[in-house]
Amino acid sequence: MLLWSVIIYLIISIAVGLGAALLVKNTEDYHLAGRSLPLYISAAALFATWFGSETVLGASSVMAKKGLYGVVEDPFGASLCLFLLGAFFARRMYKMNILTIGDFYRNRFGTRVELAASICLILSYLGWIAAQMVAMGIILHVVSGLDVRTGILIGSAVVILYTAVGGMWSVSISDFMQMILIIVGLVLALWQLTNIIPLQTVIDKTPKDLFTFYRPGNLTMNLNYLAAWITIGFGSIPQQDVFQRVMSAKSGKVAVRSSFIAGFMYLTIAMIPLVMALYARILVPEEAQTDTQLMLPHMILKHTGIWVQILFFGALLSAIKSAASGALLAPSTILSENIIYHFIMKGKEKVKLNVSRFSVLIIAAMSLTMALMKNNIYELVAQSSALSLVSLFVPLVCGMYWKKANAMGAFLSIIFGMAAWLIALWMDTEISALIFGLGASILGMLMGVAKDKFSIRRGEL
Repeated sequence: MLLWSVIIYLIISIAVGLGAALLVKNTEDYHLAGRSLPLYISAAALFATWFGSETVLGASSVMAKKGLYGVVEDPFGASLCLFLLGAFFARRMYKMNILTIGDFYRNRFGTRVELAASICLILSYLGWIAAQMVAMGIILHVVSGLDVRTGILIGSAVVILYTAVGGMWSVSISDFMQMILIIVGLVLALWQLTNIIPLQTVIDKTPKDLFTFYRPGNLTMNLNYLAAWITIGFGSIPQQDVFQRVMSAKSGKVAVRSSFIAGFMYLTIAMIPLVMALYARILVPEEAQTDTQLMLPHMILKHTGIWVQILFFGALLSAIKSAASGALLAPSTILSENIIYHFIMKGKEKVKLNVSRFSVLIIAAMSLTMALMKNNIYELVAQSSALSLVSLFVPLVCGMYWKKANAMGAFLSIIFGMAAWLIALWMDTEISALIFGLGASILGMLMGVAKDKFSIRRGEL
């Protein structure tokens, strides 16, 4: 029954996505849902941005081993990003009336910065998309016994199909429906677990250090703790998937409110997998010590009824599909609008929508190749999560809030930040490579502005 429920769910997902595609008439419809999403769908889409395999499977795995201190990056950093987005960026972004965040870099700093930023943006998504594809394969393997690679291909095909055909309309409407299933499925699963063991009993049996949110330490420890907060907290602000959801709202006010609502929802709903991780330590101690990526699915299969299993795995697949579809559309939009259409096929308006759909297939093929080569969710996410922070965050903030920021500073910020980050990763520094990358990115911006000032003064002389 569980397998048939998953099959029916995937068929419904395809039907909803293809139905939403009927609303697509032009590229603005495809990329931004016609800038017409109401508050409830806009908030759902923003909430679903990262609520995927890393939140349900990854964060719960870390929670079981390291406690709250280990999950600062997600969900706490992710929630911070959404609150900062609403407070400082959503309204300004919406007023720009542009299709991609790459357009911002072009309008503010020129085509050279646009191209560099676009390449960084595309690269930053590949591992993340691949991780969601792997997660879908693992879940389909658990519920059906399919080979993981076969599961990856089937799950990915569903997401690729409705994303390529319907764009942001399909992603947004699917996200809204999947958000409902996520909340219902996770809440009911936790409720049944509390009937097996009272929550207070679980808390009493959990080592107290797992509830420690901050651990005072030396400078290195504090900087690494800061890096955990800002990896998603700052680094995902200049991402196309976030920008796309903000720009799809029907007004600037809706965009701001959606960001705050999504941040609150993420912070609260993402607590459920963390609590379930504490249950897993008691109910499936073997998996909690070894196969941590799958300890929650194993616990649900062993200790809950069939209807809770159906809802839980439906919620899990919904979370992964929501994250995957949005992440797939984002770099595809950058590829089509800021590289192919802007530099290669400029002016060919009639083929623009087809180029957008073809770009989804290109990004999907690249990500699927990575997914089939590596089946470790954490390795795939680690390859992508920091790139936008060290290369794009500083140019975005300075471009919006500092009039003196210039093209040279933005370009140096991107190059210096990425170079310093890669060198620090290669050297395996004790302090997080993110700190070096962000520091170098700030330095690059300051050097570019200083060079501009020096040139002006020299011209005056």
